Amino acid sequence: MFAHNKRLQYTVRVRECNPALANLMLEQFGGPQGELAAACRYFTQALAEDDPGRKDMLLDIATEELSHLEVIGTIVAMLNKGAKGQLAEATDSEAELFRSLQGAGNDSHVTQVLYGGGPALTNSGGQLWNAGYIDSIGEPTADLRSNIAAEARAKIVYERLIAVTDDPGVKEALGFLMTREIAHQRSFEKALYSISPNFPPGKLPGKPEFASVYYNMSQGEGDMRGPWNDNKIFLYESDRERQCAVDGGDGQASVGLTPDEERDCEAMRTRTASDPLSEPVTGVELGSGPTPVDATNAAMDKPLP
Repeated sequence: MFAHNKRLQYTVRVRECNPALANLMLEQFGGPQGELAAACRYFTQALAEDDPGRKDMLLDIATEELSHLEVIGTIVAMLNKGAKGQLAEATDSEAELFRSLQGAGNDSHVTQVLYGGGPALTNSGGQLWNAGYIDSIGEPTADLRSNIAAEARAKIVYERLIAVTDDPGVKEALGFLMTREIAHQRSFEKALYSISPNFPPGKLPGKPEFASVYYNMSQGEGDMRGPWNDNKIFLYESDRERQCAVDGGDGQASVGLTPDEERDCEAMRTRTASDPLSEPVTGVELGSGPTPVDATNAAMDKPLP
């Protein structure tokens, strides 16, 4: 069960209202890298988790992400508070209100007018939150890697938000949220490497003849060698011919058909066959008028005087 404490996990002190900044903050409220997406991702993983240690960790972090959602949502509300009152009471002239919502660098008109300045479940561009942000697949060795990447992306977004504000209180709260992303990455890394083996993800091994081959598919100026394709680990294959039909077959596609299926497919091929010798006149040509070729042919067909 959930129980709520009315004190925030981190104190929010906003120096002054700033609707434009509030709109940017929505990226971490209702965006793909935001706190709601993280909470839902880890909570649903926890419900399906059989390992007691990972289940406990996922529930702890999912619940903390809801606390972070509350912090970022409170920042949005505080940054919008003055504009929310002005809009609700219409204390400014129509022109002043419009200018405050549409001023230079301010894209807050959608959230202000549609949502009254509250923290909407959208990203900073107005895109509605959706469950497609949750990319769990139900395999711990894959989901933990995805969680690590999700926390890394969220950290980068927080870094960018910190860079666009000079409000010390907002910077401080964002710095806390950013730092917690680092802590969660560390927990997920520990959980991943407590599973042995954990690579490759899942149960089945790869085919050994292909697992350590690097195919140099994009060739030309800029080809580079490094640890990602080093001969110590990989067989570096740059021969174009050896990159085709690597299974030893002919590289063609085939399928077994029943006699009825073969008959129907042949009938379809016959019905839809193109005539390479035809010279059809199309609507484009009819609508375009005579072409230079037509004019030349007409001149050649004209009898001599």
